[in-house]
Amino acid sequence: MPNTTETAMFELVDPHTDVEIRPQVSALHTETLDHDLKSHRFNRFSTWISLVHAITCLTHIVRSYKATSSADKNTCRGWHHCKRVYTALELERSRNVIIRAVQRETYATEIDCIVSQRSVPKGSVLRKLDPVIDEDGLLRVGGRLREANVDLKEKHPVIVPGQHHIATLLVQHHHEQTKHQGRLFTEGALRVAGLWIVGAKRCVCRFIFKCVTCRKLRGMSQPPKMANLPYDRLSTDPPFTNVGLDVFGPWPVVVRQTRGGRAHGKRWAIMFTCLSIRAVHIEVIESMDTPCFINAFRRFIAIRGPVKHIRSDRGTNFVGAARELQLSSNLDVNNIERYLSERGCTWTFNPPHSSHMGGAWERMIGIARRILDSIFLQEGSSKLTHESLTTFMAEVSAIINARPLTSISSDPDDPTVLTPATLLTQKTEQICAPPGEFNSKDLYRNRWRQVQSLSNSFWDKWKKQYIPTLQPRRKWQTSKPNLQPGDVVLMKDCQSRRNEWPLGLVTKTFPSKDGITRKVELKIRRQGETKLFLRPVGELVLLFTPNEYNNDVG
Repeated sequence: MPNTTETAMFELVDPHTDVEIRPQVSALHTETLDHDLKSHRFNRFSTWISLVHAITCLTHIVRSYKATSSADKNTCRGWHHCKRVYTALELERSRNVIIRAVQRETYATEIDCIVSQRSVPKGSVLRKLDPVIDEDGLLRVGGRLREANVDLKEKHPVIVPGQHHIATLLVQHHHEQTKHQGRLFTEGALRVAGLWIVGAKRCVCRFIFKCVTCRKLRGMSQPPKMANLPYDRLSTDPPFTNVGLDVFGPWPVVVRQTRGGRAHGKRWAIMFTCLSIRAVHIEVIESMDTPCFINAFRRFIAIRGPVKHIRSDRGTNFVGAARELQLSSNLDVNNIERYLSERGCTWTFNPPHSSHMGGAWERMIGIARRILDSIFLQEGSSKLTHESLTTFMAEVSAIINARPLTSISSDPDDPTVLTPATLLTQKTEQICAPPGEFNSKDLYRNRWRQVQSLSNSFWDKWKKQYIPTLQPRRKWQTSKPNLQPGDVVLMKDCQSRRNEWPLGLVTKTFPSKDGITRKVELKIRRQGETKLFLRPVGELVLLFTPNEYNNDVG
């Protein structure tokens, strides 16, 4: 027997008021009368060849449905993917189908005017081209070359709208055929192929600008805007409080005399450059290991006084010298940093391959090399010893420190020249002079007042004459977009050819105080291993950003 509860539930349901019961079902039938091929489907394709082959395949399938058994016994039938090689005639027909579909959508008004034998509207971009329609229904350039004895596609090229996606595909196709040459090569290939792209110059330039292969071959790095000078370069601290450090050399020297001749060795030089007054101090070292560097640094601070801050590169000179000597990494940077920290000194390293960040001392090394070349030419370097090299370095330091920091004034009332030696010769002791204001009258009083007055005179001229010369940005004057994590770049490598430069992915950026990124961290995969590199932005070539890639895919 049925359950009384279920029977009561069914009796409570009213079929006329229940929303779940649909008394009438509507069926909609949509029929389209437009059988034209819509060109928005072409946006799915990334190459011209793949688009033409897809249209050829569809055309072949349509023909296979229309084939009769009596007429075409060997023709494919039904929906299938034919793997046979398409003929040139089939590919040409597919090309015409694609271009005709685009032309009918873009230039529908112009086509109607031509069919009805009316003039093209004045506002149309095709009015100057005097367009005509051929037997295949393609819109071609009429022009004034109808009587020329040249090929039809050269006299009357097919018109392609420059803003359409197929224009980009055609430009890409012929740009790759010309092996990624410039705009003139690509435009010439398009014209020879019988194509007239409206706004071709802009279309080709836009594509070449985004072409990753062209950026690999000819892309230029974009150095960021020149940074502001650090505090070290503008401070009025005592000389050699903030220094830039670098090593240059080596030079062959005679170590000792032997019965059979002479024992030869090599010597290097460490240059300490004062970042504020651009004075130099050179110490000669016997090797590139840690003890020699620490001894040279001890001699330097014993003569010039304590140092607060040191700037240098990342020791590429040390590593290069160690390889030249066929030694392992003899320079223990950790021990050096520990030695410096115990004396209240900090050491800032520039990123690798960024010698422009150390121009304050790199420039001094270039001057020292030229002076040494002149000394060796006059004195002769065949019998160079450690003592003579040390003497030469002292003379080089004196010559560099005696150079004018600013242009020499022609005013007879200002005969003094602002040089680093002006201040260095007055630094007689480490004890600071008592505070106070001093003037030229103090020259004739106590000795310490005389020293302090000369020092004040130097710093006054240094602020008025030298500092203003550092104000303008000589180069890198425009701001460039900052690199962002996820950007794909090409890392410069001077030891290999350009097409062998490695690709890198930006993983981290290090913005400066002004918000401009000047160094980044890269992830590069080499020989199956992933490594991280720290490089300045000037050593990188941007290939594309994630936003550009997503836009191209979309």
